[in-house]
Amino acid sequence: MLRKGSELLKGDRVVLLDLNEGEAQTTDSYGSLQNGSFIPPRYLSAAAADEDTDGDDPMYAYCNTRSNQPVPQLGNYFRDGRTKIDFVLVWEIRSGRKRRGKGKSEVTGEEVEAAPTEQNSRSERRKAQLALWREKFVQNLESAGLLMEKEETANEKKTIHFLKLSAPWDVLVYYAEELCLRAPLQAQQNLDLNTSARVLKKLCIPNIMTDSVPNRPLDYYTCAFRKSKMSRFLGCDDHETYFTNTQRHRVVYEILAKTVYGKRKRAEVGVDRLVNEGVYKAAFPLHEGSFRLPKYEIRPDELNQRQILYHYWARWCKWYKYQPLDHIREYFGEKIALYFAWLGFYTAWLLPAAVVGTLVFVSGVMSMGTNTPAKDICNSGASYLMCPLCNTCKAWNMSDICTMAKLGYLFDHPGTVLFSVFMSFWAVTFLEYWKRKMATLAHHWDCMDFHEEEERPRPEFAAMAPTMEPNPVTGVKEPYFPEKTRFARMFTGSMVIIMMLCVVMIFLVTVVMCRGIISLMMFRTGSPILRTEAGTIANISSSIVSLGLILLMGQVYTALAEQLTKWEMHRTQTQYDNAFIFKVFIFQFVNFYSSPFYVAFFKGRFVGYPTNYGTLFGMRNEDCGPGGCLIELAEQLFIIMVGKQLINNIQEFIIPKVKAWRQKRTLAKVLGDKASHEPQRWEEDYQLVECEGLFEEYLEMVLQFGFITIFVAAFPLAPLFALLNNWVEIRLDAHKFACEYRRPVAERAQNIGVWFNILEALSHLSVIANAFLIAFTSDFLPRLLYQYKFDYDLKGYVNFTLAYAPLNYTEYPMCRYKAYRDNDGNYSLFYWELLAVRLGFIIAFEHVVFFVLRAIDWIVPDVPESLELKIKRERYLAKQALAENQEALLVSRGRGPAPATPDTSSPASNASFGNMS
Repeated sequence: MLRKGSELLKGDRVVLLDLNEGEAQTTDSYGSLQNGSFIPPRYLSAAAADEDTDGDDPMYAYCNTRSNQPVPQLGNYFRDGRTKIDFVLVWEIRSGRKRRGKGKSEVTGEEVEAAPTEQNSRSERRKAQLALWREKFVQNLESAGLLMEKEETANEKKTIHFLKLSAPWDVLVYYAEELCLRAPLQAQQNLDLNTSARVLKKLCIPNIMTDSVPNRPLDYYTCAFRKSKMSRFLGCDDHETYFTNTQRHRVVYEILAKTVYGKRKRAEVGVDRLVNEGVYKAAFPLHEGSFRLPKYEIRPDELNQRQILYHYWARWCKWYKYQPLDHIREYFGEKIALYFAWLGFYTAWLLPAAVVGTLVFVSGVMSMGTNTPAKDICNSGASYLMCPLCNTCKAWNMSDICTMAKLGYLFDHPGTVLFSVFMSFWAVTFLEYWKRKMATLAHHWDCMDFHEEEERPRPEFAAMAPTMEPNPVTGVKEPYFPEKTRFARMFTGSMVIIMMLCVVMIFLVTVVMCRGIISLMMFRTGSPILRTEAGTIANISSSIVSLGLILLMGQVYTALAEQLTKWEMHRTQTQYDNAFIFKVFIFQFVNFYSSPFYVAFFKGRFVGYPTNYGTLFGMRNEDCGPGGCLIELAEQLFIIMVGKQLINNIQEFIIPKVKAWRQKRTLAKVLGDKASHEPQRWEEDYQLVECEGLFEEYLEMVLQFGFITIFVAAFPLAPLFALLNNWVEIRLDAHKFACEYRRPVAERAQNIGVWFNILEALSHLSVIANAFLIAFTSDFLPRLLYQYKFDYDLKGYVNFTLAYAPLNYTEYPMCRYKAYRDNDGNYSLFYWELLAVRLGFIIAFEHVVFFVLRAIDWIVPDVPESLELKIKRERYLAKQALAENQEALLVSRGRGPAPATPDTSSPASNASFGNMS
């Protein structure tokens, strides 16, 4: 059983302290009010004195039992039935033959070698080291004031240890102030934050998307928590429920992340590294019970939080309902809730884009019969003898590509131009309204004032930083890493990134050559069908190969970027995340978009003409296929975008289930005969899959956003496929978080971070890319100029776009090729006129679009007017609380009551209370 720290053997404690080379055993508290000092290890002297002093101490510290009667065990409580479990640490010990010199640790209850120097095996020395680290870590946690209780599940081969942790009231109060948690001042009515719900209500239209979710969290006016102002906060007398379970496990994780277990200079600090080192198999807060509904009938308001999330959010039948964002935030924290809020908002905005894109595609299908150039190609017969497409190919008739010419019109007609303009406006308007939604949610969830300045140094940074310097904001000494050294490391990392991008370019050239080889093989078969469809077959095959290389390189680079970001020594978690996200996105941008960019803007531009063809490594440069480059771009986008979505969804559906099955199988072997009994809450959660964060989820959606905005002129159905994918994605992610993942540690956030900056950059890039796509890749401007100068009905347009081979080309005299050149291979006057029109269109397009976007940005305020009013109301209440407190202070000093107004307060009181709004 666990013993109090005062009863540990002094010899053992001396040995553990020696591991730290004379450093204090207490955990760090950078930026605290006491300038780095920590809570005394035994600050609850009264509670400690009331405990039994005989040899049969309880398995946890500072927990007063009200009676000696047995209390029924509850899933999320200690054995006394009252002490909440805030966190669980799990480790496994393989049973072996008994050896001499072994003793059992009083803290961890596991066997530890008494004389590690006598071990002959490296693995045995490693096990002893891990056991000592675990021993010291637990002792330091106890010194920090955490309550502990241990459970074991064992068979003859393995023992699984569960260490349950709980934070008592004084620890919670101390860290609530340290972590700047928000405290409630006054309750207010829950507001309806769904714009669509308000619009439908005004129009008196029934809203099928609404759902009556029970136990909606209350909304409060809040301010930063201060222990000295505790009497001013609502519910401060109820110590059991004042702090939510999310806040409790956030506090415990803060302690776990800062606790030292070995040598500080080696960064041996924090539970995350202990898990990476294999000291612990897992560390997680507990779910609020099972997600499955009970077999007996129960009222909705009696469901636990996890059951509510599953029943009203994670089930597939709720695909058309609003997400219960307040419940998600209360259970998982603001960071995860903001992700689902953004994903739902993005999916809702995809609906009009998908409708318009589908209408544009349908209009192209319906107008295929009116495409005059396609009719001319189909009816040309042997009129247009085309020059060979490769050195060993033969001449061919243009009428052979009749089908491809008709299909090319689906992706290259006037409607796609209008749709690209629409999507440019859509992207920026979506981001502007998301700013408003994000500001509303940030205030509603009490994290509007959560800035990077409030963040404490990362535990890894604090452990590895070489010096301590005063924080310029707080004046408190904190770990410091020289900026020049960091910039030097970032520069070195950027060189590595450039090298990896060069590798991507090499793969792109490989795919291009692969496409040329496949086309050559199709032509050499002699089959008329394969020769006609050679370009399409080669494009599809190379796109599949490209997708495989993209996914492979993405996995390799993500691991490399993680190591580079750790090496750069970023101070806060936000800085670390932003640097990591930026590295990975830059690589993935080139990785995913290089091939579509090549097809859209470079393929077919450097082909040359007969007798003067351009070459690459001895092979002729690629030309666009019979249907044009836009249809090839649409094929690539469909394969890469939709293929990636299908693969990701299959992985998200299968991989967690496989991991959970393996975990359950491992635990079932250990339970043995006990497997038939109902498992405890910590055992059930241990069987779940570890949550790996939101990085992959955001990256998938941001890359999708790029596909539907940058290349939308070539693929109007992209928003529809994105909408269908996101409906599935929301339910997959919801089911993973509610049912298959261990409960993640709740993290605060006021926005989606650097992802928003990336989305803004993509939206602006999409305007430029679509302008160039329409101007240089599409046939829209050449047809428009021909209609203006020659014939509005486009009669003779096909013949006009074809040039004759030079006279010195003797293999197939007078064969045709697609270009605006004369018989000597020089550009014609129409080419230069068309180039001027193209450049003018690009300038006009981007200037008009960017002007309208700036107007939208100016017209739509980032913070709604109603929210500004709520912020002022909250500041008023905070100042009023301070004024009343100041009056009481003056009275206690014998100065008499001082007049105080809600709008005025002394500088001293403001300074003591901190940031209130």
